[in-house]
Amino acid sequence: MKILLVALSGIGDALMFTPALKLLRQDTLDATIDALVMFKGAADIFKGNPHLNNVYHFDFLKEGAVNSLKYILRLRKKYDASINVYPSNRKEYNIINFLLGAKKRAGVKYLREDFQNFGFLNNVRVIENDRIHNVETNIKLTEAVIGKSFKDKPPLDIYLSDASKNSANEFLSNAGIKQDELVVGFHPGCATFKNHIKRRWEPEKFAELGHRLIEKKNAKVLIFGGEDENDLKNEIANKIASANVFVINAGSILESAAIMNRCNVFVTNDSSQMHVAAALGLKTVAIIGPTNPHYIHPWKTDHKIVSLNLECSPCFFYSPRPLRCNRDDIKFKCIKELTVDMVYSSINNFLMEH
Repeated sequence: MKILLVALSGIGDALMFTPALKLLRQDTLDATIDALVMFKGAADIFKGNPHLNNVYHFDFLKEGAVNSLKYILRLRKKYDASINVYPSNRKEYNIINFLLGAKKRAGVKYLREDFQNFGFLNNVRVIENDRIHNVETNIKLTEAVIGKSFKDKPPLDIYLSDASKNSANEFLSNAGIKQDELVVGFHPGCATFKNHIKRRWEPEKFAELGHRLIEKKNAKVLIFGGEDENDLKNEIANKIASANVFVINAGSILESAAIMNRCNVFVTNDSSQMHVAAALGLKTVAIIGPTNPHYIHPWKTDHKIVSLNLECSPCFFYSPRPLRCNRDDIKFKCIKELTVDMVYSSINNFLMEH
């Protein structure tokens, strides 16, 4: 059997398929299981995964329609089954899955905007469930493809290369971070497309939190994020203005993850780095605003969610439409009124528990 994972939506979503991938490989030892990804970070996550045979990285956005169609046709009818990794509620993803021409084309039947996004082009469907985690939905997709149920729900998988570990050790040594010191990681960013920048906690609050952790706990604060978040990371570091704060400019997601692995606690917006932290088994404080925490809470790791739990939340669901807030008083109140005290208290609870 030949199976293709169509994982076009990013790093976090790729990670949230890894438990299903592990179960799929255990049940189909002789199958060829490949992955098609659009983002380099997702390619890096998958290339180290021993449960995959091949990883194909193609930037559909950059290459345009004609080159993308040519690429898809080269893969057409080479697979018995293809799986649109959840979430993927975009017409482009469903068209790609259809054009790949597999006999079984798996995809979630979304509760919202499924027909408009051509969900009917998939012929193996699992109905979306707002009460379960993305990991569980991906496992259900896999079960539907192979016709078997799994009892196990494994943790996320991330495989750090020796090179990334060596790079992390070199950084920690040069930074003078000792084994017995408290290290707290921050990820102040998240995706910006479709107005998702509104899911970010304010940089001023991250700075205040960092200053408090350094003053009260003598913590070392590491600020993580991608290359496109360099200005944001530097802004927060400059506001904290301490020798105990370090901006992490790693060469790859795996190098970043290897450094992140040193953190005693990781504080993050709803982002791909939150799922990297979960895959590493870190104690994670997740700052959740408009997103459904049932979908995306840190999977199979010790975590605390900081949320206002407003009556209007969650308001973000999987569709191509931009994130918007319908409140009349304070737009995106769910994230803007989350206080530093709330996040600091969650960190402190972690430290008192252990």
